[in-house]
Amino acid sequence: MAMRWKSHTPGTKRIAEERIARLFALAGEAFGADPARADRYVALARQIAMRQRIPVPRDLRHRFCRRCCSYLVPGANARVRVQHGKVIVTCLVCGHQKRYPVVKRHRQE
Repeated sequence: MAMRWKSHTPGTKRIAEERIARLFALAGEAFGADPARADRYVALARQIAMRQRIPVPRDLRHRFCRRCCSYLVPGANARVRVQHGKVIVTCLVCGHQKRYPVVKRHRQE
């Protein structure tokens, strides 16, 4: 079976980025009432990103578990710790740990 050709023009990538951002916004709204729906929104956003071969934006990348596609909310289903200059986010659904460096923000005076 032949694979269908997919469009990868800048217009489709822009639309995909907008849809990814919208799906994460919907996941944030839906998490309190229905966490499974929030996880589904995250899975759809990842599928769009993979199909269009674009990365999930960095601020959104830290909001889901790569192993189980759960939408992560600190205190509800994620544990966030800081050790040795690294942020460690533990998914409490599957136990997967994600580590990334602490980013120091510059104060605007």
